[in-house]
This record gives sequence, structure tokens and C-alpha cells, in this order.
Amino acid sequence: MADNDTELRDTDEMSLDELREEIETIDREIVEKIAQRTYVADTIAQVKDEQGLPTTDEEQEQAVMDRAGQNAERFDVDSNLVKAVFRLLIELNKVEQRESR
Repeated sequence: MADNDTELRDTDEMSLDELREEIETIDREIVEKIAQRTYVADTIAQVKDEQGLPTTDEEQEQAVMDRAGQNAERFDVDSNLVKAVFRLLIELNKVEQRESR
């Protein structure tokens, strides 16, 4: 791993239960971040609506995907997996934006 080594506990000395607790904490943090991202995306949808802008912004979507790939490489995570997760998040946000209009 790259920059996040200091954030991780020494797994050699952790029990299976402690490791599972660590996963539970990480999962909760992931959901919290998804909720935060969704809130911001909803706010973006409101701004787009007020300004008469289209729901889809392909250039911005590509920028998000590029950043996702770069972050995956930075943290030594499979880039295709990370991009698939972000594609799903983008599509879910677009559906919500269309439904709210």
C-alpha cells in the first residue's frame, strides 16, 4: 500500500474478530462517504436545475473517472474495480437528478 500505511493497524497481531470489527468500521465509513457524496450530488442537481443546465455532463463524468483511476493507482487498488464503483455512483446520481426534475 502507498500513503495509507499509517492509517492501517498492524494486522499481524490482530485476531479474526478484531479484523472483522475493522472491516465493519471501514464499511460504515464507506456508507457515510456515499451518503455525503449523494448529498452533494443532490445539491449539484438543484444548482443545475436553477441554471437550466442538463443533468448529464460527460466532461465532468470523465474527470471523475480519471480521478478514480488515479486514486486507485495511488492506493494500489484495482483500477477497473474502483472505476466500476464510481460508474455506479454516477449512474445512481443521474437517475436521482432526473427523477427530481
